[in-house]
Parts: sequence; structure tokens; C-alpha cells
Amino acid sequence: MKLYDVTRPLSPASPVYPGDLVPSFAREERDGYLITALGISSHSGTHIDAPSHFLKGGITVDEIPLQNLIGKCTVIDLSGAGNRITGSQLERRIGGAKRIFLKTSFSGAGRFAEDFPAIDSEAAQVISARKILCVGIDSMSIEPFRSDGSVHRELLGNGCTVIELLDLSGVEEGDYGMVALPLRLGGLDGSPARVLLFGEGSGIWT
Repeated sequence: MKLYDVTRPLSPASPVYPGDLVPSFAREERDGYLITALGISSHSGTHIDAPSHFLKGGITVDEIPLQNLIGKCTVIDLSGAGNRITGSQLERRIGGAKRIFLKTSFSGAGRFAEDFPAIDSEAAQVISARKILCVGIDSMSIEPFRSDGSVHRELLGNGCTVIELLDLSGVEEGDYGMVALPLRLGGLDGSPARVLLFGEGSGIWT
């Protein structure tokens, strides 16, 4: 069974969405041990968005159902789809999947760019209609830069967990087992996460 770590390393060099906190680490040597103060946001690096990120009264990251974050996942390669992923591009590719990761031309990119790939509102509606439990993307956000939040609200308001800033550059299109675990941060709107994919042969995923 092959294991893929699709989490981006979190460091001061990580790509940062404009206005977000640049990660910082302050190491301190004490009496025989090392300790580090972390300066990060709830949406630093590879991270999970909770409904409360965009929806007042929405559940927080520690309340996301684990079934959304663990199970069979389909990676869909949209590297040639351009910067706006449409409903028609997605609809014929999802099949019966309940968790999907979208691989785009941004995988492996090291810095922010305003034209990063994202899905449009029609694609978000397709995902909602299919009752997808989780959608992940390898770009800075699931929706375009300078958008109005409607894509997030459509997804998060219909029970779909959002994962952003994956690194799918070493993963081919296909079916995998997935584990995506945020820190159990009580009452928060999101969290950095470690996200793993398991290749064929895992057999236990549903």
C-alpha cells in the first residue's frame, strides 16, 4: 500500500493569502530543551475550513463529522482546465464519489497568484447536489480571488467540508483512501491539517 502525504510543509515560506498571517516560528532554548512559539492563522498552509468560517452559527472545526474527513476519495486531474473550473467540467468526472480532491496547475506552486485555479458557483452547486462530503483543492482557495464568498457558503452550508492548499503534484488521478485531520481547536473556524492519501490495496475505505 503506497502512502502519499499531500500536505504542504508549513513554514515562513508558505504561500499566504493576502491579508492572512505569514507563519512565524520563534525557537527558544531553555534548560536542556527547545520550545517554539508558533505564529499561524487558522487557515495557514494546508488547512480545513469549517462552516463557521463563512456561516454565522455554523459548526466549528472541532465539530466537523469525521466521516467527512476519513474514507474513499477520488482525485480528479483538472490541470488542463484553466483557472475557472465549471460545473460541466466537474459533473462528468465525479461519478459516485463522496469525497473529491481537485488537482490543478497550482500544485507545487510556491507563491500566491491572483489567477489561481478555483471552482465557479455552478461547480459548487453540482458538488452540493451530489451530496459530496468533502472537496479539496491544491490552490489558495476553493473560490476565485476577490469573490463574494458564495462558493464557500454553498459548499459549507450543504455539509461539504473544504480543504485548501493541498499538494497533489505527486498524485495521479484515481481512487484513494483519505485521512484529513485538523487540530481539535475548540470553537474555531478552521485549522491547519495533515492530509494523507492511501493507494490501492487499502481496502478498508468506504
